[in-house]
Amino acid sequence: MSTGALACGHPVPVLHVCSLTVDLRIPDSRSLKEKRGTVKHLVDACHSRFGVAAAEVGFQDQWQRSELGFAAVSGTPGQVESVLDSVERYVWSHPDVEVVGSSRA
Repeated sequence: MSTGALACGHPVPVLHVCSLTVDLRIPDSRSLKEKRGTVKHLVDACHSRFGVAAAEVGFQDQWQRSELGFAAVSGTPGQVESVLDSVERYVWSHPDVEVVGSSRA
């Protein structure tokens, strides 16, 4: 892990944080209940497989749209990017959703 300036004589660890937002279309969803099942599966799978924080952050009241947010923390920027790359590939590969767009911050 990287270290920053000294605080009280001790190195301060540097944390690298990155977020990923994915805008989804769920074309086969016919109700909010169906949509929530798909969203719950994606959120839970990404959390358990990749160790990221994950939640639905937009379009909660639309039954064929969703916006998911993911966040990762690591000691190196490369590891954070690698984890979110894996999350993004996993979401893109899910057969029940179409990715409309994604962004990172």
